[in-house]
Amino acid sequence: MTANTDLLTGTVKGPGLLPYEYLFITRDNDRTRIGEFVFYDAKIGDERRSIVGSITARKLIRNLPDAFLADPATPPSAVAALIGIEGDLEIYEVTVATIGYFSEKLGDFVNPRIPPQPGDSVFIASSETLAHMLSPRRTADKGSAHIGSLLTREPGDVPVVLSVRDVVSTHLAILASTGAGKSYTAGVLVEELMQTYNRAAVLIVDPHSEYHTMSSIQGNDKFASADGYKPEVKIFTPDKIKVRFSTLTEADVKYLLPDGTSDKMLHFLRQAYRSLQDRLKAEGRRDYLYSYHDLRDEVQRQQYGKDDKDAGDGGNVSSIQGLLWRLDARFDRQDSIFHAHEHIELSELYRPGRCTILQLSEIEQTEQQVIVGTLLRRVNKARELTVGSHVDKGENFLDYPVFTLLEEAHRFAPAGHSVVSTNVLKQILSEGRKFGVGIGLITQRPGKLDQDVLSQCMTQIIMRIVNPIDQQTVAQSVEGAGRTMLAELPALTKGQAIISGVGINTPVMCRIRPRITTHGGETFDAPAEWMNWHSSGEKTKREQDEAPYLKPESEKKPEKVGNIRI
Repeated sequence: MTANTDLLTGTVKGPGLLPYEYLFITRDNDRTRIGEFVFYDAKIGDERRSIVGSITARKLIRNLPDAFLADPATPPSAVAALIGIEGDLEIYEVTVATIGYFSEKLGDFVNPRIPPQPGDSVFIASSETLAHMLSPRRTADKGSAHIGSLLTREPGDVPVVLSVRDVVSTHLAILASTGAGKSYTAGVLVEELMQTYNRAAVLIVDPHSEYHTMSSIQGNDKFASADGYKPEVKIFTPDKIKVRFSTLTEADVKYLLPDGTSDKMLHFLRQAYRSLQDRLKAEGRRDYLYSYHDLRDEVQRQQYGKDDKDAGDGGNVSSIQGLLWRLDARFDRQDSIFHAHEHIELSELYRPGRCTILQLSEIEQTEQQVIVGTLLRRVNKARELTVGSHVDKGENFLDYPVFTLLEEAHRFAPAGHSVVSTNVLKQILSEGRKFGVGIGLITQRPGKLDQDVLSQCMTQIIMRIVNPIDQQTVAQSVEGAGRTMLAELPALTKGQAIISGVGINTPVMCRIRPRITTHGGETFDAPAEWMNWHSSGEKTKREQDEAPYLKPESEKKPEKVGNIRI
């Protein structure tokens, strides 16, 4: 570290309450803020190292007497000057959590567990120093994601740059209350993933259709490169989403049936499903492809007592009829997303240099969960087969890693509830690293997200969270950020975040950078919309739109109220 840029700020007092903490004394009120980085020098072997730490707490240990502060119209300094007291009288005791010295060889921090001595000098680390050691990558490096800058410094002074390799391979969680900027931050991350130095294969599951503005990436010169690379954005609207029926498991089919489906009905469904699988295997059908009507036929066969010894009973016949009615209501519809042969190929959903957006806004939640569960199961299987060299072509061949962002993640892995997408998410989060299947979870209610799922996301971007239950959930599930830093969550403003985990060298408080693309999740300005509705232009437009549907007075028939015409 360079002494001419690192600023002397205080003197070590002694150890703190915890083994990794120490205290120092300072008069510097401006720069010794929570989340700021300081260091002291220590001899390690034959070298002197700068041991970096983060300020976690501070308190005033000497101040002007209360009587000096009693009159708000008189500055305390003026009172002090009258009795011959000059200069800063305030003295602060600051608590620092030790991180360690930065190893160039490892590209990370090493904690030598050498405490400072009382009287050692404490320095504020310069922006140049922090820019070098806080982030594992430099801006625009291959595999980098420039998210923003250090919150305790001027905007842009200390870039916060994540390692995309670590974020994607060990999974990501973006957690924030409504309006804190989680979708905006996700947009920043996607912009970085689509840059020429990443060219990622990204899928966004979008339940609210708020990511359509990402399409402006296409044709934007800021994302193009000299070698001809131009990123793509492909949007699948709800009417274009199809799921091949044969990709559904028995659990998926059961989950899609309405409440009130009896155990007896589920028994006949299970019998029919297994009978169908056995028959397809015996016939040697390719990939065991079948339609809903194949399963329906198997259910109907049981009505005549051929496949189940009790099926011919009258009560069982009514159960089978009830099951058929429920199956038809879900699957035998013109607008059903479950199709006999069609579905979206994985190579269309994931392609390097393409951001695919799956809009689910007009699809009911149970179907959304089945769509996501089926999709993740397919992509995990394809990557497992491809990496294991068990397939070299076809729809199960996917020869590049992929990353999936799940907006409203608590829908797909809710706490305390068993839904079809939860188990496959748990499997990918625990095993996906081996096969190159990355997951990003975005939610405004961490308390409603399954804790096993959240705890396996090893990089976290945490924004303002006010709800106490959500705060407690984050504290219990997120290991990277310290409890003291998490205590700052309610005080964060829009666009500010705590970033921790394997994607960055040490937890930091970050100011999210401005987006290149337009944000699609802005809150409606209700008063402005109401005022606009009454404007003369809007009135004229409404009258023009309504004119074809209004009959002339001469053509109107008198209305009848009781026996009286009016």
